[in-house]
Amino acid sequence: MALRVTHCPVNLAGVGWTNVQALRRRGVDARLVVFNTQPFRPDQADWDLKRPRKGLLRQQVVQWRALSKLLPKTDIFHFYFGLTLVPKSLQFPILKATRRKSLFHFLGADIRERPKEQLMYGLKADARVVGSYAALRFIPFDAEVLPPGIDLTAYDPVPAVERERVRIVHAPSNTEKKGTDYVIEACKQLPVDLDVVHGVRNEEALKRYKQADIVVDQVLRDWHGVFTIEGMALGKPVVTSLDEDAVRQTEEAFGLKVPIVRTTKDDLVDVLRPLVESFEERKRLGEAGRAYVEEVHDVERMTDRLLDIYARL
Repeated sequence: MALRVTHCPVNLAGVGWTNVQALRRRGVDARLVVFNTQPFRPDQADWDLKRPRKGLLRQQVVQWRALSKLLPKTDIFHFYFGLTLVPKSLQFPILKATRRKSLFHFLGADIRERPKEQLMYGLKADARVVGSYAALRFIPFDAEVLPPGIDLTAYDPVPAVERERVRIVHAPSNTEKKGTDYVIEACKQLPVDLDVVHGVRNEEALKRYKQADIVVDQVLRDWHGVFTIEGMALGKPVVTSLDEDAVRQTEEAFGLKVPIVRTTKDDLVDVLRPLVESFEERKRLGEAGRAYVEEVHDVERMTDRLLDIYARL
């Protein structure tokens, strides 16, 4: 009988949907169940609960009905973003009583801005996963690092183009947290065209990423997001803020240099200028980024690791 896994209850950055699709290719009976689909990823769920935006009682009715239907056909519940289908105080006793296993998959913002004592609920699950070595410092318990995987067949690298005016793309999920104002101001000081991609469907966003010469992810955080991975997969040089220690740990773990150009809000202009002026450097970094993603973020490799984690639950 195939392993039965329910991923829930959100699909931030498409991580859950990508994982479920990859698991199905391995013969796993996997599904993604979400409270609500994202406006720019409306088709990425097997079951959209369409949970009411307001009204705690109405929300709970929807959530409990979902759990009652999912319990009989699930061996492992894979929870994202520190969220569960029903309140944690009841979710885990029910899973224990019914001999179901569980995993918390933390994505970044769910742990970065919270006191560690508020994260102890993570120990209620049978395993914990984070997306980067940068995230480990925010949690008060053990966790395995599982970098986000993407389906590389959907990202054909785009050869670098030598042109007079360089095009930069920036795609903030949250303009304030990604430092979009700093990116806009920096680009005003350089001979570039800036495309800020925000609030559009994933297919449209990807088209605009392909047209860019340089990707700028964010300038305020300790690690990059899925946007950086997509940029590298497309063969684009990527500029973003990165924690130095986390870079070292990542390079040691995977035996590869992280080919991302590190920046901050204060030195973004100086960091971008050599890339804007050098087609050869953009080409070199783009090729290195694609090779890195093939080794570190290929969803097939990440699925091998995820299946290993499931087997140990």
